[in-house]
Amino acid sequence: MRYLLWLCLLCAVAQASTCPPNQPRDEAVLAQIEHAWASAVDNNDAAALACILADEFEDAGPDGQLANRAATLAKVSDHSMAHAAAHHELSDLHPHVQGDFGYIRGLATVLDGQRKTLAKVRFTDVYLYRDGRWQCVAGHESIVREKTR
Repeated sequence: MRYLLWLCLLCAVAQASTCPPNQPRDEAVLAQIEHAWASAVDNNDAAALACILADEFEDAGPDGQLANRAATLAKVSDHSMAHAAAHHELSDLHPHVQGDFGYIRGLATVLDGQRKTLAKVRFTDVYLYRDGRWQCVAGHESIVREKTR
């Protein structure tokens, strides 16, 4: 119960934090947001990630499991998780914007402290433009497997 109360307070503080206002409705901003997301995960910064995720956010992870906003923020803020020592490098970003709707596809390479590749994850994130900023409403991730010959 204490954990749930802490999580609710964290989400309230994150909502009250300064989220970027008046973001442009262009593709470059979606790429910037994805880099901010990767940085937030790398630094266990749930408040920064809370500015990106919409209240109704839901993600389909590489394992096929669904995670809502609260679960995603809790995972990022958990310093005991193995991802705390990992670094995420983004590449192959393809953002698209149509009015108040946008999506971006890309590749996240997860590296350990010695810069060894732990995983490659292809992702798609879907955004809506509300309250002067882009908010991610849905995401999907798939592990990229190396081709065998």
